[in-house]
Amino acid sequence: MHKSQLYKDIPYEKVPIIYNSMYNISFFGMEKLHPFDSGKWGRIIKMLVDESVIKKEEIIDSEQISETELLLVHTKDYLQSLKSSFTVARITEIWPVALLPHFIVNRNLLIPFKFQTGGTVLAAKVAMERGWAINIGGGFHHCSSSEGGGFCAYADITLAIKILKNEFDAVRNIMIIDLDAHQGNGHERDFIDKSVYIMDAYNAYIYPSDSSAEAAISRIIKLKPYTEDKEYLELIK
Repeated sequence: MHKSQLYKDIPYEKVPIIYNSMYNISFFGMEKLHPFDSGKWGRIIKMLVDESVIKKEEIIDSEQISETELLLVHTKDYLQSLKSSFTVARITEIWPVALLPHFIVNRNLLIPFKFQTGGTVLAAKVAMERGWAINIGGGFHHCSSSEGGGFCAYADITLAIKILKNEFDAVRNIMIIDLDAHQGNGHERDFIDKSVYIMDAYNAYIYPSDSSAEAAISRIIKLKPYTEDKEYLELIK
């Protein structure tokens, strides 16, 4: 049975919110070429601290996921493909990244993704102990075990579930509730056998429109553009 190195003991005075300043992505302004806000995680923490919701010292620090643990879900070929700047450019949809030396791509993109992935794995463990936990980053729902996309390079959701099942005998049934505007086709492809109950509510008219991955969804809620709050909440209920 695999024992995750990320499953460290957390002092009880810590609040079940996981974050690391390494989450934030910035490299020569190229990150602004994608609509995804790659610095939002730090701003979220700043807001929580400024509003006295949490103190900095109460936050649980995440650690970088190791390649050994990534191999629990990812193929060697996929991880090898991430050593190509072109592949990472395709996944992040920031094409100038393809022109950068890989050491820069690794430092400024892949390592932040690895810290966020480590945060998801740790959050699952903390939630089992405390009843809840939030990873400020992660949630890379477009990445499956064999393919990345949509600014998602590592399948942190699949990995967190796999390690959770290995570590906790009490874990029998797992549900993913995906409320992002986009379809979570990554984890859906990984659980196409419906071994995990997936509820996914998303705009059916935007990326990724992955019809084959829909077979994994137990409760599907396809939304139209400009769906108002009242209608949305009624559909979710």
